[in-house]
Amino acid sequence: MIDEGQAPGADGESAEETSKEQQPKKKGSFWKELPILLGVAILVAIVVRTWVVQTYYIPSGSMENTLLINDRVLVNKLVYDFSEPERGEIIVFTAPESWRSVMEEDEFIKRVIAVGGDHIVADDEGNITINGEPLEEESYLYTNPMTGEQDLSSQDPFDVVVPEGRLWVMGDHRSASGDSRERYVRTGGDIESSTIPVDAVIGKAFVLFWPVADFTWFNIPETFDDVPAPS
Repeated sequence: MIDEGQAPGADGESAEETSKEQQPKKKGSFWKELPILLGVAILVAIVVRTWVVQTYYIPSGSMENTLLINDRVLVNKLVYDFSEPERGEIIVFTAPESWRSVMEEDEFIKRVIAVGGDHIVADDEGNITINGEPLEEESYLYTNPMTGEQDLSSQDPFDVVVPEGRLWVMGDHRSASGDSRERYVRTGGDIESSTIPVDAVIGKAFVLFWPVADFTWFNIPETFDDVPAPS
C-alpha cells in the first residue's frame, strides 16, 4: 500500500516535497522589475504627450469667460491628422512671431471663427456675419461680472475673405484678445498676417478639467451650424 503522503519513489520522498522542487523558480522580484515598469510608463507618457493628448494652462484672460486664468484644458493633438479645424472649435496653435509680445510665449488658444474661403464681415454695430449668415455669439462672449455688459462680436468693422489653408481666430474676450481682428486693424488690413496657417494648429481643446468644479466638455456652439459653405 502506498501512503497518500508519499510518492511511489524508492526513497520515500513525499509528493508535496517533489512538487515544490519541480516548480520553476521566479525569474525576478518586484523590485527588480520596478525600474522596467517605470521606464515603460514614462515612455508611454512621453508618446501620449507628444502625439496624442497634452495639458495646457490658461495664462491670460483672452478667452474669458469660457476659460479663466490658470484653468487647465486637455488638447487632442491627433485629431487634425485626420480632419481640418472647424468653425467654433477652440484650438491651440503656434502663433506667428508678429502676434507675440514675448517670443518664448508662442502657443496661443483661440476660437476658430472662419476657415479658408469664408467671407467674414463685421458691421459698424459690431455684428459678424459669415457667408451672409449672422453669427449669434451671446452664449460664449465675455460678460463683465460687475456691469453685466457683454462684449461686441467685433470692436472694429472689417470685410475679408479668409485665404485657403488659413484660419480667422478670435478670443471670446473680444475687448482683451490679440487675435485676427486685432492684427487686421493693426496691420491696416493685411489678411495674411491677420490669419494663421492650418499647419500651425497644435490641437483641439476638448475639455476643461481643472478646477474640477468647472469641469466642462467643449462643443461647437449651435450658431455655427447655420453657417453655409463659402460660395
